[in-house]
Amino acid sequence: MLSATCWQFLSASRLASFARMWLKGLERGLRLAGIDLLLAFCAVFCVLVPDKILAGETESPELAATAYPKLEQMLGAMLMLGFRGSSLEAGDAFLNAIASGQIGNVLLFDRDLPSGGGRNISSPAQLRALCAVLRENAPQPMLIAVDQEGGQVRRLKPEKGFAELPSAQRLGQGNFSETRKRAQELGRELRGLGINVDLAPVADVDSNPFNPAIGKLGRAFSSDPLLVSGHALAFGLGLAESGVIPTLKHFPGQGCASADSHQELPNIDRCWDPARDLLPYAEIFAQGWPGMVMPGHLYLPKLDPVYPASLSRAVIQGLLRNGLGWQGVVISDDLGMKAIAGKFGLKEAIFLAVQAGVDILLFGNNLDWDAALPQKAHAALLSLVYEGKISEERIKQSWRRIQKLHSHFAKAGF
Repeated sequence: MLSATCWQFLSASRLASFARMWLKGLERGLRLAGIDLLLAFCAVFCVLVPDKILAGETESPELAATAYPKLEQMLGAMLMLGFRGSSLEAGDAFLNAIASGQIGNVLLFDRDLPSGGGRNISSPAQLRALCAVLRENAPQPMLIAVDQEGGQVRRLKPEKGFAELPSAQRLGQGNFSETRKRAQELGRELRGLGINVDLAPVADVDSNPFNPAIGKLGRAFSSDPLLVSGHALAFGLGLAESGVIPTLKHFPGQGCASADSHQELPNIDRCWDPARDLLPYAEIFAQGWPGMVMPGHLYLPKLDPVYPASLSRAVIQGLLRNGLGWQGVVISDDLGMKAIAGKFGLKEAIFLAVQAGVDILLFGNNLDWDAALPQKAHAALLSLVYEGKISEERIKQSWRRIQKLHSHFAKAGF
């Protein structure tokens, strides 16, 4: 056990400052020594320091004075699911799962991939009505999310009456203030529709223009990590200023990948460069990130030889939280992607993600449709607690982080 004095010196805030200096030092030629030192340091911390200390978070007085809801409702707050339908009528199974608190958050899509038809979005008026029904039936604050990055990744398209939004690649050719203004406008549009989470911006560095999931789609702001950090932060601040929670992705950096995690698990061990790929996160965290962070489904053996980053305690608890100091909400990428669903069962993936430090488990339910997935996901999480594999305190830890995020935006008037 580390002494209190030792831990105080090696606190998350000091680690974050160290990480920034370390990353800049790498640019001056200290690459190998730096990566070995920080990554080994974080890995050792993961093993030696108790979970509660590793979390780096304490209950605020207002949360400490608030009674926790029932376990089932706290678990619901950790689940975000996609669903079918541009409207939901009374008695609908998914709406019942919302009303019971079984599912606390939702993800919207314009297209239903298995059927090839439409899904949740057809017009601004329709979408506004759908979001209103969801909120009216939710027993607790709800996150309604959408992927609205711009360019080729847009669920809200101009042909359906929504505003035009250029790609990150195009925004990256302008200045930070223009990016922030665009994001403010986007945030006002989303908020007016009832959407309070954008699963954007991408903080990946455009190091591989042939990357099928990033470079080829124009999803990265730049090949320069400092420009990426500046534009990603501007985008996030713009959204937050309009009352929408931004999501920084895909930690620890997916830009160099040559495979798409929707189809397989990308191995980025040979191309991943911490001096380049971690720099946007270190810079953004140092200046204050107002939203959530999403780890990518990426295999990086130098960080974890067994599990992908999105299920890795070494990556999420070790590098992201302890190494770079992020203590806010971590949301998974879609756990239905083949990179995860093709290798892990539902219950195993949920267990590994929560133990790694993930707070919100995302299931788009749009690559393969399963009408019973809401019930299966909640039941799996509940059984892991009942079996003693996940502690109730670990669930409360995520619930506190999620409530703190809701509280922050509520205090800002949203």
